[in-house]
Amino acid sequence: MRSFAGQYPANRPMTRPIRATGSTVPNRFTLWAARHHGGMRAAGLSLAVLLALATAACDSSTSTPAPSPTTSSPTAAPPHSSATPSPPTTPGGTPTSSPPSRAFDAIAATATVRYLAGELGPREATSTAYRRALAWLGTRFEAAGYQVKRQALQVPAGNSWGVPVRAGTTWNLIATKPGFDPTAPHRIVGAHLDTVPQAPGAEDNASGIAVLLGTAESLPAPKLPTAFIAFGAEEPRGDGDNRHHYGSRAYVASLPAAQRRALRGMVSLDRVGVGSVVPVCTATAGQVTLQREVRAAAARARVPTRSCVNRSSDHWSFVRSGMPGVRLGSTPYAEYHSARDLPPVVQAAQLGRMGRVLAGWLQS
Repeated sequence: MRSFAGQYPANRPMTRPIRATGSTVPNRFTLWAARHHGGMRAAGLSLAVLLALATAACDSSTSTPAPSPTTSSPTAAPPHSSATPSPPTTPGGTPTSSPPSRAFDAIAATATVRYLAGELGPREATSTAYRRALAWLGTRFEAAGYQVKRQALQVPAGNSWGVPVRAGTTWNLIATKPGFDPTAPHRIVGAHLDTVPQAPGAEDNASGIAVLLGTAESLPAPKLPTAFIAFGAEEPRGDGDNRHHYGSRAYVASLPAAQRRALRGMVSLDRVGVGSVVPVCTATAGQVTLQREVRAAAARARVPTRSCVNRSSDHWSFVRSGMPGVRLGSTPYAEYHSARDLPPVVQAAQLGRMGRVLAGWLQS
């Protein structure tokens, strides 16, 4: 429809005014027009308004045609946004990308030592205190996003550093991140949770558990997937290798060949809170590849180390079965396996050194 806009300004009537003829006597039409002149002006204004409204409606319908109604067309999808997409989320809405690593907290590690050795005290492998320590540790790992498994094993009665111990059940605790595949290349960090019956076990081995837990909490994305394991019944129940390291031996015995081949290295944390130098011990003099890796990580972290050969920890269970393993720790101290092995024995600075070395290796 053609628009009339602009042809008739809004302040001008759209009807022509009636003019008198040359006769001095008005005719009927002239008289009627004179009589109704005011009404015609009002009518002309009303008509102008109506035409203006019609013109606007025509312009509107021309510029934006109305869609044809339909009942079968689907709802249009929203336009694609070019904004940076958010990371994928789990069913609970948590981003699946790993959180950034943070520095190992030596002060928090000493708090772990105080709880295990100060509040719980001696944690012989079949005791109630050991079970309480195991439950507490499992809760901490789960809070840090790990999946926790418990591996039960039977241990015999015996004699542990002069104190009789009864037969019973103990457990390993294995913490891994969701999706961990033990047949793919991975690493293991372990520490024994038990003590000899007479010792609160601050240095031997609440210190190792403190570094194990603190590293797992502060380093959520190591270079290779890593299993963190608290072993039960590491302490001897008699003489010889076969009366020692029960938890780690049971764990190794449960591994199929594919998992053994996939293991790239095992580090045992055992007595790691005393001294100013970090001992990095192999189980045999010829097995030095993993030892060199760990010492190189320590050098990058500017932590002094020394080499040693030592079989008195859970790394030996792996090495004797053909897998690479080393021990961090073993500095002698006067309170060893005694009631004096209390939290003040452990030095926060040494826990910090151990934490930096372990984190450096796991990130390499």
